[in-house]
Amino acid sequence: QLQASGGGLVQPGGSLRLSCTASGSKSGFGTMGWYRQAPGKQRELVAQITRSGSTNYADSLKGRFTISRDNAENTVYLQMNSLKPEDTAVYYCNAGDFYPRYWGQGTLVTVSS
Repeated sequence: QLQASGGGLVQPGGSLRLSCTASGSKSGFGTMGWYRQAPGKQRELVAQITRSGSTNYADSLKGRFTISRDNAENTVYLQMNSLKPEDTAVYYCNAGDFYPRYWGQGTLVTVSS
């Protein structure tokens, strides 16, 4: 089970931090991360991070978004800076041993003035 939080309404240029805590695995998950889905669009990768800290970002988001995780707490974070209206989407966290297998319920991020 994954529980995400931190979404909301923010003005363009603002910041938000998403959190997602995973339960159900005593040893933790090999990979955790975030995807997003904007209205009328397909779900797309935002960022993934492995247990050892290796990261993979969508090219268009590098430099603005930062993913991190706390292995002891089975929690993954997404720091989003310099937000743009086109970042408006439902953000889904995921976790799995080798690939995104389990998904959270999604948290809405709206970037608007």
